[in-house]
Amino acid sequence: MRIALDAMGGDRGPEMAILGALAAVQEQNELSVILVGPRSVLEPRLTEKAGGKGELLERISVHHASDVITMDESPVDAVRKKKEATVVVGFDLVRDGQAMALVSAGNSGATMAAAVKKLGRLPGIIRPGIASFFPTLKKPVMLMDIGANVDCRPQHLYQFAVMASSCSRLLHDFERPRIGLLSIGEETGKGNALVKEAHELLKRSPLNFIGNVEGRDVYKGDVDVIVCDGFVGNISLKISEGLAEAAMQMLKQEIMNTWRAKLGYLFIRKAFAAFKRKVDYAEYGGAPLLGINGTGIICHGASNAIAIRNAIEVAATMVRNGVNDAIVGSLNEYAA
Repeated sequence: MRIALDAMGGDRGPEMAILGALAAVQEQNELSVILVGPRSVLEPRLTEKAGGKGELLERISVHHASDVITMDESPVDAVRKKKEATVVVGFDLVRDGQAMALVSAGNSGATMAAAVKKLGRLPGIIRPGIASFFPTLKKPVMLMDIGANVDCRPQHLYQFAVMASSCSRLLHDFERPRIGLLSIGEETGKGNALVKEAHELLKRSPLNFIGNVEGRDVYKGDVDVIVCDGFVGNISLKISEGLAEAAMQMLKQEIMNTWRAKLGYLFIRKAFAAFKRKVDYAEYGGAPLLGINGTGIICHGASNAIAIRNAIEVAATMVRNGVNDAIVGSLNEYAA
C-alpha cells in the first residue's frame, strides 16, 4: 500500500517526515511511502537517514514537487496558484491512483482545499470536515469538525455525525458509536439555534445519539463521537492542547520545588511517562479529512517522527477498512 507524504509540510523540516516514513515502513511490511518535495533536498537526506539499509530505500521513493504552501498563505489562493506545491502534487498522486492516501503536516486549510479541488467530495456530502481524536478516561473520543467549517447549518452537523460515526466504528471497533452534540447544557432546549435544530435531526436519525454533551464531559469517555461546528471545535482543540502542555509544565515545576517531590518522582516516573503519552497529540496519528473522495490526514504542524509514523498508519488503516465506502453506505441507508 502506497502512502504519499508531504515531506516539506510542518514546522520541523523534512527530517521528521523522512524519519517517520522510515519508521512506518519498518513496522508494516506492506507499506511503501512516496515523499513529495524537492528531489535535490529529499534524496540525499533519505539516503543518510536510511543508514545504508537498501531494503528500506526500496520502499520509500521521492516524487518531485518544487513549491511549498506556507502557514501564513491563503489556502484557496495558494492551492489555485501553486500547482507544483507539495500538498497539491500529493493529492494529484492520490487522484491518479499512484498513492492510496496523503499525509501532511502543512497548512491545514490548504490541505483541505487541495483535497476538495483534486479529489472532490463523496456522493451526498455537502461539506467535508476534519476529525480529531481526544484522550479520555476511557477510549479516545472523535471530535468533528475541528476547523474546516466555521459557519455551519444543522444538516452539516448531521453529516459530521454520520462520517465520524463510520470512521470511529472502523478505526476503534465500536459496534454502534455513541454520539453527543457539544452544547452549553445537557438539556434538549439548551444551545443556540444551530445546536437546537441539529439536535432534532440527530434525535430522529438511526444514529446512536445520546443527546447534548457539555464541555466538562468531553474527557469522561461516555461518548465515542462529539459533533460541533468548526469554530467551536477548533477552540476546543487548541484549549485542550494548551491545557495538556501547561499541566505537564506545572507538574514539572512542582516536582523540582522540593527534594521530597524529587524523591517521590522516582517512584511514580513510569506513571508520569504513561500520562504524558496519553495526552501527547503524536500518539493519535493526525486528523482524518472526512467527506473527500479519497483519504487524507492532517498532522500537527510541530509533528515529530512518531506523529508522522502514526499518521501514515492511520491513513493505511482507513484505506484498508474502507472508511469512505462505509460513509457513503451509511448516508444511503439513513436516507432510505
